[in-house]
Amino acid sequence: MALPKALQEQDFKSTTTGMLSERLIVSCLALCALTTVLITVGIIYMLISQSVGFFSSDQITLREFVTGTEWTALQSKQLQQSKFGILPLLSGTLRVTTVAMLIALPLGLITAIYLSEFASPWIRSWLKPTLEIIAGVPTVVFGYFAILVISPSLQWFSGGGFATFNATSAGIAVGILCLPMVCSLSEDAMRAVPNSLREGAYGLGCTPYETAVKVVVPAAFSGIVSAFLLAFSRAIGETMIVALAAGTLPTFSADPTRQAQTMTGFIVEMIKSENEYGTVQHFSLYAVAVTLFAITFLMTLLGQMIRRRFQESYE
Repeated sequence: MALPKALQEQDFKSTTTGMLSERLIVSCLALCALTTVLITVGIIYMLISQSVGFFSSDQITLREFVTGTEWTALQSKQLQQSKFGILPLLSGTLRVTTVAMLIALPLGLITAIYLSEFASPWIRSWLKPTLEIIAGVPTVVFGYFAILVISPSLQWFSGGGFATFNATSAGIAVGILCLPMVCSLSEDAMRAVPNSLREGAYGLGCTPYETAVKVVVPAAFSGIVSAFLLAFSRAIGETMIVALAAGTLPTFSADPTRQAQTMTGFIVEMIKSENEYGTVQHFSLYAVAVTLFAITFLMTLLGQMIRRRFQESYE
């Protein structure tokens, strides 16, 4: 049986050449993956090795660092007068993150439900690009927006109850920054739900709202939780907004109207300060960075556990 003309004119590679090219491609892919792992290991090694200079000091203990309620690394020039309790920085970080999540999570999920289940193609065509524009705005712009718009508005509504730099204004700006992430990832998770589940709910007499809330959202739960955790990690690691709008005074408090220096904000301030390399004050930024890395790493592990626990399995 004669081969078609197209196959007769095609040049075929030998088996040896094909195997060599296949091995080369696989080796390149493995090298890229290995490079990513080595970069991560290098970052971890840098943080741990540099933080040793902080914890090796005779006047600083791990217990004081974890449980101390005062942080004066930038306020005191002498080591004897400095306090290195991480709780004020952790308190400021959690205050800003909490306010941000109160903004981003409900608004992002509601918007995702609307876009996935109720919005017309025309509305979706202009609403999604708008959210993408918000995601593309530089964080420094959000920082100045918090200083020039959000903070004065809060002071006006509260009659001066808010400080000029406060955790609430920074948290609102960070929440706006995280909103597109929550919305986009949650919508993708809900649109991945098979239409057969929606049709089954409609067949049982459910309304579109009941179908969205009681069928689609639970089916996409793992994806939605992953979006929430990514937004939470993004808010904890945000730097520029909190450096501009939250303040530079570490306060161990739950009051969102006060200044709140976050862990990332302290790292920025320490880098800009005049503390020389090799001092305990300088090495303290690496101790804070290790703490921040540990928190985000634990959040990643938690996200993996939740995804495995609630992973959807569709026939």
